Amino acid sequence: MATDTAPRDSTDTTNEPIHVDGADHLDDIVGKHDVVLVDFYADWCGPCQMLEPIVETIAAETDAVVAKVDVDANQQLAGAYGVRGVPTLILFVDGEQAEEMVGVQGEQQLRSLLARYTE
Repeated sequence: MATDTAPRDSTDTTNEPIHVDGADHLDDIVGKHDVVLVDFYADWCGPCQMLEPIVETIAAETDAVVAKVDVDANQQLAGAYGVRGVPTLILFVDGEQAEEMVGVQGEQQLRSLLARYTE
């Protein structure tokens, strides 16, 4: 019996952040999902650590997919998006970059931003 939905693999999980492993992986995520919030972070970054529970909540409680890019492990990818400081959040809508925010963002601010694109 045919179904209308394609099977999804574990990288399509939308209730927790997806850890990006390179440019091709990020392109794949952005191409598969309508709204993707990408968190460019570093493990040593205090503000990134403050932002982490917020992006985890956003991933669990909104329709947006959240992806995390470790800038130390993916320096070329971070450079390709012009990331100069962490945390940097980039929002992709329908495969195109729509917003960019640098620094810690509040949960309500992110929810309001995402609501403009997901509702």
